[in-house]
Amino acid sequence: MKPVSLTAPPLPRSRPPLRATEEGPLVRWTLIAVTLLFFALFLALPLVAVFAEAFRKGWALYLETFRDPASLHAIRLSLLVAAIVVPINTVFGVVIAWAVSRFNFRGKSLLIVLVDLPLWVSPVIAGLMYVLLFGAESPLGPWLRSHGIKIIFATPGMVLATLFVTFPLVARTLIPLMQAQGVAEEEAALTLGARGWQIFFRITLPKIRWGLLYGVILCNARALGEFGAVSVVSGHIRGLTNTIPLQIEILYNEYAFSAAFALASLLSLLALATLGIKSVIDRRTARQLAAGEGLSTNPDTQTLNT
Repeated sequence: MKPVSLTAPPLPRSRPPLRATEEGPLVRWTLIAVTLLFFALFLALPLVAVFAEAFRKGWALYLETFRDPASLHAIRLSLLVAAIVVPINTVFGVVIAWAVSRFNFRGKSLLIVLVDLPLWVSPVIAGLMYVLLFGAESPLGPWLRSHGIKIIFATPGMVLATLFVTFPLVARTLIPLMQAQGVAEEEAALTLGARGWQIFFRITLPKIRWGLLYGVILCNARALGEFGAVSVVSGHIRGLTNTIPLQIEILYNEYAFSAAFALASLLSLLALATLGIKSVIDRRTARQLAAGEGLSTNPDTQTLNT
């Protein structure tokens, strides 16, 4: 008779759960191939096509595009609109982010919704709203005309339309950043006798500088490349109210393809420069976080109810 073993048989080894980063080689390489294919077809090839068409007839014709008075005026007008819009949106973006992230007040949720509104409204609809408000047939039209104020089909209307579509970019970049940073350092400075502006310039601004720069870059790129809203309020007056995107459309419709793509290459270079600056900002932000200068990880500092 065999002795009975009192020890339990060993349990079968269970396979450790797979993580998302431990998929098989087939899955990994399939995902990488699909990503690269999408990037090549929808991003890289169109970008290469723009520059290829811009330089197809040589450098002489390419440079001649930027000597054309209408194209030069379009470039100057785009820079003027961006020079007006970006500082205004930067100031209001910082103010709104400060109010939302540092104070609790009635109507806070409504303010956040209003900040996001331009992201959900078509730019064409935004342009039509300004035409209804300030156009010749609007309630304000006779008063504006009698005082010699021209908004629609003029630079002021283009500035207003661009302000609307770019308004959320700076604020939406700063709000989550400032909410995550908390108020511990600012409250400490307040107890030591620091004033509001001292706290902002010496504590808050250094912590949000890279996020602020990122929002400004996005706002500038969108202001220079905006088409829909500006197209509605500009009137497409060559040499007067055409920005770079509008001038590209006119040149393309006139079959001046090389000139149109030459201006398009200018906007493409702006986009590439924006991506390059974004990469630098991302690296700077990562270093700031690694050095302990960025977001606070202390749960005691996360006192804001968002």
